[in-house]
Amino acid sequence: MIARPVYLEKLIRYKDKDLIKVITGIRRCGKSVLLFDIYARYLLDLGIPEDHILKINLEDKENSPLRDADALYQFILNKISGSGKYYVMIDEIQYVTGFEDLVNSLKNKGCDVYITGSNSRLLSGDISTALRGRSIEIKVYTLSFA
Repeated sequence: MIARPVYLEKLIRYKDKDLIKVITGIRRCGKSVLLFDIYARYLLDLGIPEDHILKINLEDKENSPLRDADALYQFILNKISGSGKYYVMIDEIQYVTGFEDLVNSLKNKGCDVYITGSNSRLLSGDISTALRGRSIEIKVYTLSFA
């Protein structure tokens, strides 16, 4: 795994801010590793309980039932029933039709929400409008050895 300090610093800067963190980039550029491995490890090192860090990869076949917005919302609500701050990370959010209301609702419940996506809708820059201006986009690029 390659450390991505510039992107990690951006995630740290916006941690616990009242914004949805939208991580975009082309497929296979490292968005999932950045979020699920590097940033999640950072949160654990801060003492965040592991059960307060929800990592959901919507590309996994076992998670295909969660591609329905209502099913995903109920799944997450069942996981965040305790006290304290929850960090919700959803990979490849574009699989969920109507995800904007879902992530806005989670943010309004006090969750720190992080989503990744790689389709044209997320890459177009229109995501901030869809999320009612309550998001920050972090663009991840492929590694360069130049």
